[in-house]
Amino acid sequence: MPTTLYYREGGSDKVYQTDIEPAGDGFVVTFAYGRRGATLQTGTKTTKSVSRQEAESIAAKLIASKLAKGYTPAEDGTPYHATGNEGRDSGVRPQLLNPVEECDLARLLGDTRHVLQEKHDGKRMLVRKLGKDVHGINRRGLIVALPQPIAEAALCIPVDFLIDGEAVGDVLHAFDLLQVKGNDVRDRAYLDRFAGLLRLLDAMSAIRPVSTVVEPKDKQAMFDTLRSTGAEGVVFKDMDSHFKPGRPYSGGPHLKCKFVTSASFIVGAINKRRSVALVLLDGDKRVPAGNVTIPPDHDIPQPGEIVEVRFLYAFPESGCIYQPVYRGRRDDIDPADCHVRQLKYKDQGVAA
Repeated sequence: MPTTLYYREGGSDKVYQTDIEPAGDGFVVTFAYGRRGATLQTGTKTTKSVSRQEAESIAAKLIASKLAKGYTPAEDGTPYHATGNEGRDSGVRPQLLNPVEECDLARLLGDTRHVLQEKHDGKRMLVRKLGKDVHGINRRGLIVALPQPIAEAALCIPVDFLIDGEAVGDVLHAFDLLQVKGNDVRDRAYLDRFAGLLRLLDAMSAIRPVSTVVEPKDKQAMFDTLRSTGAEGVVFKDMDSHFKPGRPYSGGPHLKCKFVTSASFIVGAINKRRSVALVLLDGDKRVPAGNVTIPPDHDIPQPGEIVEVRFLYAFPESGCIYQPVYRGRRDDIDPADCHVRQLKYKDQGVAA
């Protein structure tokens, strides 16, 4: 899957792409660059085929060099802080959430065991600070570049830490504290971890705690307000729960309730007039899920890439989505997660 970087400053609006492609008995690292929307200049960084591991190393160094020059993974050109370790496994895995069953929603709103938090519409991001080194970790556990304001806010915190949150633009909405001052706190109760997070953060910085309430009347009020104002959704978290990486097979101490429906799709093909075909996995099969138009301010994703799309619902008969809205590429989603289980069908209740 190619990596695309962007650079926007003054009159410059450039794009840089690199990819690892099979060649003979090995692989080559290719690149393309130029003004966004124009025909790109192309070339290769390897004069002969190399092993997969060597190709990945060459591509990673190439990407790091472009990030250091001001290129960014964000299509709006937001400056990013790179460390040169992008793409490496961090050894950290986030805790993933299952959807709330509609029959459990009233219970979760009415009890005092679960806190309620706003679910932000961004990218899952952990931030780790070790001395003067700070970097991001995506939901797949890979080290990624951070938006510069988030990196600067992290460096202003005087202790080492590992924080979990959701990055929206150049703000990290933090909701969990996993390590602090060299201590692993994953085995502490969630409410203790969140209290430690509050002590660590300044609500006015680029890393800020998510809005959180406990009392049933406050949870209902926040739930109603967020739903009426078009927010992404809410999250319920068991106050006594410990941190467990990965996703439970069902249920779990942390649950999400989305007010809008979105899903991750694999691009099956490029259609005419800035449209792409979407597919999802159903067991071992790929099944069509409709099409989505790509807005003019986004590059057209290539077949095999993963994209996020909002939609009103899916038709049970065809599995195709209705009123799709393109949200952008997702380089932090595994293709195996692009499953038909994500879909909300017409006449269903709460979105998954």
